[in-house]
Amino acid sequence: MNVFNEKHLGSRSELGRLRLYAMAVASGIAVANIYYNQPILGLIEAEFSGQSATAVVPTATQLGYALGLFLLLPLGDTVHRRRLIIGQFFALAAASVLAAVAPTAALLVTASILLGASATVAQQIVPVAWALASPERRGAAIGTVMAGVLSGILLSRTVSGFVGEYFAWRDMFRVSAPLALVGAAMMYLALPKLSPVSRLSYPAALRSLVELWRRHPDLRAASIVQAALFASFTSFWTILALYLAMPEFNLGADAAGLFGVVGAVGVLAAPLAGRIADRRGPQSVVGLGAALTLFAWGVLGFGTSIPALLIGVVVLDVGVQVALISNQHIIYALDPQARSRLNTIFMTSMFLGGAAGSALAVATWSYGTWIGVSLLGFALSSVALGIRLRWRDLGPHRFA
Repeated sequence: MNVFNEKHLGSRSELGRLRLYAMAVASGIAVANIYYNQPILGLIEAEFSGQSATAVVPTATQLGYALGLFLLLPLGDTVHRRRLIIGQFFALAAASVLAAVAPTAALLVTASILLGASATVAQQIVPVAWALASPERRGAAIGTVMAGVLSGILLSRTVSGFVGEYFAWRDMFRVSAPLALVGAAMMYLALPKLSPVSRLSYPAALRSLVELWRRHPDLRAASIVQAALFASFTSFWTILALYLAMPEFNLGADAAGLFGVVGAVGVLAAPLAGRIADRRGPQSVVGLGAALTLFAWGVLGFGTSIPALLIGVVVLDVGVQVALISNQHIIYALDPQARSRLNTIFMTSMFLGGAAGSALAVATWSYGTWIGVSLLGFALSSVALGIRLRWRDLGPHRFA
């Protein structure tokens, strides 16, 4: 009997438990590819000694992800999404094979760009989960899929470091290729046939992004709030290793990596945040996430001990994830025929916010050390909370 049977999957247009879990696992498999190269970068540089291009491998992957967000996500509205998702997983497998056999650093950089772009398939899956779920369970559905995404991010560095340490860096990509094919198979079995929701041509879909931004104030608010919160989040992680290396701690990069394990709390918070958003409404949960992020920076700024940092990072991670899931709940309800394009705008804004947060944190660290970075994170969180409160004062909006 097919394990993906109707009892667990639900009907063709419903979101059953097994279908939802398959989407969460597939999303985690996809997004993990963005981070595999980070723990093994030293091994890559050792093999391609003298080829300076290896230094930009992680940046190339992130650039590819940004390009994929902008250029591939809009396709989710205009083509058959099941085919698109499966096709992106095949592209992800092909890019992994290219990375595994790359004879030069330049070709590895090319493969990294393709890996990043293909990995955006995770963000094709999230709006599908929202669309298939019943109205009273949409927040929980997003939370479950995002828990898969967060698990993929968390486990990717651990798995990659293990493979690099005991095998070879190329073996990580040899493993990621069949994993991508597993993701394709899961989506083939689990997803229903999903017809296009818009008849726009691809160029018209790209042009429509500007109109969607102008038309939906809730989209603008959600995007700016999440960009500010993610900027505060990346400012912490960008500087953490430098802060822990200071004399008061005198800890290495491995200690900074262990802080990432603490972020596993965010995995548990994601489904819970979605269920709360279903019951109490996503707007109030966005405010809760912003307030938690602000509180986290208060702890991080004044705490000068490892326990204080651990508490701060847990609250920070939960706050940002709670807001993310609730903001996605909001934007997907704005226009059923434009969910993928709405997600394009939202995720691109968030990604740009994260990049800006990293850059500002580096500049602030060079002048004001940890206090300056904490003030930056506090200011960014305050901006997000202020916009959220102003957003509420503008009056009721419809999200259903």
